[in-house]
Amino acid sequence: MSDGIAWIGVYSTAGSSAALPGMLGGISLTCARGIDADEFLIALGADLDELADRTLCRNLLVPARRPGDRSPHVNRAMYGTCGEWVYVLEDWGTATWATGYRKVESMRPAPDEEVVCVALNAWSPPQRIIHAPGDGSVYQAKFGQDNGEGSALGAALHAAGAVFPSTAEVGEAAAVAHFEKYGPQLPESVFTAVGDYSGLSIDRTAVEAGDLPAVLIPMV
Repeated sequence: MSDGIAWIGVYSTAGSSAALPGMLGGISLTCARGIDADEFLIALGADLDELADRTLCRNLLVPARRPGDRSPHVNRAMYGTCGEWVYVLEDWGTATWATGYRKVESMRPAPDEEVVCVALNAWSPPQRIIHAPGDGSVYQAKFGQDNGEGSALGAALHAAGAVFPSTAEVGEAAAVAHFEKYGPQLPESVFTAVGDYSGLSIDRTAVEAGDLPAVLIPMV
């Protein structure tokens, strides 16, 4: 059974998934269309042989990093496809694409490649939603803010209640009151909006159990 993707937001503050065979709490999402799934994962840094193995997340071993080891630190990334989208789930604090698309050439979207990224940024707030619509532009906004592009994704964010009124619009007292009331539901609203826009549906049970394939991606 599929669950949409709102559940990712519901569990965004649930803490580490380290004790699970898969993932549940603190998941950041990157999804892309207009690019082959394997090509997108390779652009993120996935190893070709590892990708070919299609190892399930619950069977993927993350090597311990030893002091003085020159090898890059790696994080697991669970992935799958839904409709025309490839999606990548990461629970190490943020999304690899969000940290690398500005400086790693392979991560820069080509024309007609669209990327939507919801990065929780646990170690470097604020949480952000980033959208590369495929025309060379990249729009980003903090959770609760309009992304400024006037697109269907922006409309979905508004419709899901994921855009909060600003101080300039309603005054400081009203803006603070709105945040205090609806702030705890904001991650769920953001993931709801991205799901409504993209049509993504990802099985929570399969993700938690680690029943989707995964690869190790070096930290950028």
